Amino acid sequence: MSRHLLLRLEAPLMAFGGETIDNFGIIRDFPALSMVTGLLANALGWRREETGNHGRLQERLVLGARMEQSGTRLQDNQNARLSKDDKGWTTWGTPEERAGGAGTYQSPHRRFRDYHADLSMLVVLRLEPSDEPPTLDDLAAALDHPARPLFIGRKPCLPSRRLFAGWHEGETVLDVLRSVPLPTHLPEGARLQWPDGEGTLPGDRLVELCDERNWTSGVHGGWRPIREGRIKDQESPA
Repeated sequence: MSRHLLLRLEAPLMAFGGETIDNFGIIRDFPALSMVTGLLANALGWRREETGNHGRLQERLVLGARMEQSGTRLQDNQNARLSKDDKGWTTWGTPEERAGGAGTYQSPHRRFRDYHADLSMLVVLRLEPSDEPPTLDDLAAALDHPARPLFIGRKPCLPSRRLFAGWHEGETVLDVLRSVPLPTHLPEGARLQWPDGEGTLPGDRLVELCDERNWTSGVHGGWRPIREGRIKDQESPA
């Protein structure tokens, strides 16, 4: 049996970012491995340039998640001002530049960002190896006494409750996701996501997911196999 740390992600708005294409910032249903890495690193007080620490923590994280309230999706329209020499990155081969004539006129670069509203997510994680610093106890202490303010996905997304939600023993991440009691408002059960190799469920599906970050270059790359499935309350062990 292994000890797992429980995280409760709840906020008026959250953003589990996916691929950003041009000016559209989409979100995924579950938090990315890189997002949880960044959240924990921020709690520990690591600086952005400490790329080795970030990368090693990401390598050690074994995590899964259980959606306990799906909430709704909202889209925010953000306008970034482009001055004379500013350019916006695009996928069509030509940078986006400001519109209008010469002078000091500033043109808006429109961006659309999606958010989860009133979503509730249980995250289960452990570290391998468990005795290498930072340990799970270090992470729990940092979450309760973070070095900096914490946010869930984007800086406006401040948690509405305590992030650290306790400990749970289990052979695998899936065992813990199944054995932590489901809320009473979920008669139809809950959706799960967990790493391949951490157990299977009848009818689950294997997916290749790109959610790791190269902390040196700052871009995402590489794929890892994960599984997605659903449990019902009567299937969750006592």
